[in-house]
Amino acid sequence: MSLETSTLLKKVEIYDTTLRDGAQLEGISLTVDDKLRIANQLDRLGVHYIEGGWPGANPKDEEFFERASKELALKNSQLVAFGSTRRVNGEVEDDATLRNLLDANTEVVCIVGKASEYHVAEALRTSPEEGIAMVEESVRFLKNKNLKVFFDAEHFFDGYKDNPDFSLAVLEGAARGGADCVVLCDTNGGSLPHEVEKIVKEVTDVIDCEIGVHLHNDTGCGVANAIAGVIGGASQVQGTINGYGERVGNCDLVPVIANLSLKLGIETIAKEHLENLTSVSRHVAELVNFASDPQQPYVGTKAFAHKAGLHTSAIARRRDAYEHIDPEAVGNGTRFLVSEMSGRSTIELKAKEIGIDLDAGIIGEVVETLKELEYEGYHFEAADASLELLIRSATGWSQDYFEVDSFSVKVGHNKGSGARAWNDVAVEVNTHAVVTIIVGEEKITAEGDGNGPVNALDSALRKALRNELPLIDHFNLNDYKVRVLESERGTGAVTRVLLDTTDGEQTWTTIGVSTNIIEASWQALVDSLVYGLLHAKN
Repeated sequence: MSLETSTLLKKVEIYDTTLRDGAQLEGISLTVDDKLRIANQLDRLGVHYIEGGWPGANPKDEEFFERASKELALKNSQLVAFGSTRRVNGEVEDDATLRNLLDANTEVVCIVGKASEYHVAEALRTSPEEGIAMVEESVRFLKNKNLKVFFDAEHFFDGYKDNPDFSLAVLEGAARGGADCVVLCDTNGGSLPHEVEKIVKEVTDVIDCEIGVHLHNDTGCGVANAIAGVIGGASQVQGTINGYGERVGNCDLVPVIANLSLKLGIETIAKEHLENLTSVSRHVAELVNFASDPQQPYVGTKAFAHKAGLHTSAIARRRDAYEHIDPEAVGNGTRFLVSEMSGRSTIELKAKEIGIDLDAGIIGEVVETLKELEYEGYHFEAADASLELLIRSATGWSQDYFEVDSFSVKVGHNKGSGARAWNDVAVEVNTHAVVTIIVGEEKITAEGDGNGPVNALDSALRKALRNELPLIDHFNLNDYKVRVLESERGTGAVTRVLLDTTDGEQTWTTIGVSTNIIEASWQALVDSLVYGLLHAKN
């Protein structure tokens, strides 16, 4: 991939298709409310265009565009309606798809058409001349309605490799029709960066129109292909947040934006919006109900996480020693992971990160305690909240919110009712917990029912604390993981429990380890509330 900084474009527009292409990923099913919320997040990030969907294709997209005109107040982005060219041998004036685009009431539309002679012949079953006419006439029709029009040249890269003359003729037809930008699509996702750069450059040399790229990630090169396309001369990149999309996904706009802006000095979104990359990426992940990728470049929780003692000691002196950018530039932060591999410098840095100065003696005690606990099965690099409580306790701190006196859990299993039948026998499982705590001088006992022992304990503990510590109502458990350690010991094995809790703004993880899964869960549950109370009061 060649790179001559002097020839690079100064600005590249970002076109987001999460609401359409991204929603085609297996496991994603967005409601109209979800789509509106995601659109607001994309506007907060400041992408130039938000593709809302295909009006007329389904009731959901019809409702989205109807509500968007009333409920979306976009400040930074323009909403785009997506559709296709007119049908084969049809007329643009009475084409239903084109009419639906007009009815969407957006100022920008994007239409897709075949740019591969093979697909024109086999999929459309028409002539090359008709394939070109479909594109040119559709673009011209929409331009005559005073719309900004983008043309997505489907299967362009594959078509260009097979017959470049036809694929270029399709683009020329779109340009004659008045297209504001022709977008070269790697629909099957099989191209490599050197091919993308070369082909885009060849296209920009002969097509008198803005050029965009739309890449998929089937070779694992989606982001690299986008960068290659820009180096080749593309002034628009289409993709999705977090790389969501059919098969293995589209190119991920998060690292695309960061790489273009921070590495190549090309303007994408407004500079002041770059720090929203991390929060928008994670917010969208929550809205599509997918866990954020912890190793996602730039914005993942592990993107700037350091574990090796050599690394952390170097970062203590120079932050750029093991970090390729300032994490805060994209709204992320440095994390120092603590485990049995950690040295004294790691513990010291972690303590300073949470606002605690430790003397040399206490640092040594923490290191030794940490090694012992990790040997027993604790894993503190995955449980920052429990680690903070451990470090604080080493200084003599102890929580005074409540004291646990006792707890018990009863699980009942009865035949005759319930939702699940096994071997034609219906069963009902009842779980009941009793918790006794001490708050100040008062002993409080509460009971709770749940769909399992942890749920019942959580319910009982919250009932016991609610009157004295109402802040706990803001803490919600949103993930519960169990791992069996030393599995060869069967049901007598040690279990490790990780519990994720959120207050709506931040999420923290706590840990518990025991041969008794309920005891391990209880440890993590108590730590989660203590940590939440500690930071709510601060």
